[in-house]
Amino acid sequence: MTPGRPVPPPLAKPLPGTPPLRDASQTAPPALPRLAAAFGATASGSGLVPLTVARRAPKDDDVEIAIEFCGLCHSDVHATRGEWGSPKYPLVPGHEIVGRVSRVGAAVDDFAPGDVVGVGCLVDSCRECESCLDGLEQYCENGMTGTYGATDARNGDAITQGGYATSVVVDRRYVLRVPGNLDPAAVAPLLCAGITTYSPLRHFGLEAGDVVGVVGLGGLGHMAVKLAKAMGAGVIVFTTSESKVAAAKELGADGVVLSRDEAAMAAAGRTIDVIIDTVAAPHDLNPYFRTLRRDGALFQLGLPSGLMPPVNPGALIRRRIAYAGSLIGGIAETQEMLDFCAEHNVVSDVEVVGADQLNEAYDRMVAGDVKYRFVLDTSTLGTPSEKADA
Repeated sequence: MTPGRPVPPPLAKPLPGTPPLRDASQTAPPALPRLAAAFGATASGSGLVPLTVARRAPKDDDVEIAIEFCGLCHSDVHATRGEWGSPKYPLVPGHEIVGRVSRVGAAVDDFAPGDVVGVGCLVDSCRECESCLDGLEQYCENGMTGTYGATDARNGDAITQGGYATSVVVDRRYVLRVPGNLDPAAVAPLLCAGITTYSPLRHFGLEAGDVVGVVGLGGLGHMAVKLAKAMGAGVIVFTTSESKVAAAKELGADGVVLSRDEAAMAAAGRTIDVIIDTVAAPHDLNPYFRTLRRDGALFQLGLPSGLMPPVNPGALIRRRIAYAGSLIGGIAETQEMLDFCAEHNVVSDVEVVGADQLNEAYDRMVAGDVKYRFVLDTSTLGTPSEKADA
């Protein structure tokens, strides 16, 4: 095992000064803003309803994307229902965007109309802090700009609106190239669930032959299983549900431990190198620490809504175990993840839904009734009205 890995080279550098004026003969007609059909929330209890959003005209460094698919993340449910505070409504969620480039700004030479591209959880960052310059924009020390519900300081403090829409405009530095051999609908969740599980595995320096424990087998957990197997690791899934045993093995898990079975947990003692914990409900971590080998690590990815039981420091000290968190990935690392998935033919298991199924899909996500991610087909959104709602 290698404790940590070099940070990927940065993609987002600070913006240069004001660009020189172009010769008038080279100046294209000014780009115009466009309206996009969308679904979003107008209040915490409104559910998802049809909306129209205004998308800015592409600036020099912008890429306009005709969205084809957008993944549904459980965080979308929390955000639109006001469970993480009071957002500014109306709010169009969606940060797992896949589509085709429709227009590019005058300074864009790395994307062209027709390219299949993606946009994940962030659309900007300060580009100047240490984290941004290290290619870790997700940890921007001045606050990254989320794909929806965030204040876009570089564009007049507009509130960003996400991917449950027919189009979006994003600075090229935060646009990802989608490999052509992957199903675009099944790629969408890679831009959140995929990179969220890939990043800690790479940071830990996972090597072939290491053993990964995955706690929870939902949208994040099933990606952790697939990615760890593609990296050559053995995988043990920890679950509280006997119904998940067969599902875990279908995904490629080498073993499944029922975490409520004390004997099974004891038998797993000191057999795991790194644990990816995806559970978003309060749970006791101490039994999982006992399954780790010396110099092992547990990465917490799920964000529980309540307090977690106390961690016993002795469990960490006795075997030099690390307890860590991890948040999505930077742009360079997300592109690395997409290229890795293309090489190993890894995508998410998805159920594609139409706009008229969005509210039902949200209820099913809350109930855990999805295997394993919902993806919106944006062709079902209809057409925008003549006036923007947001």
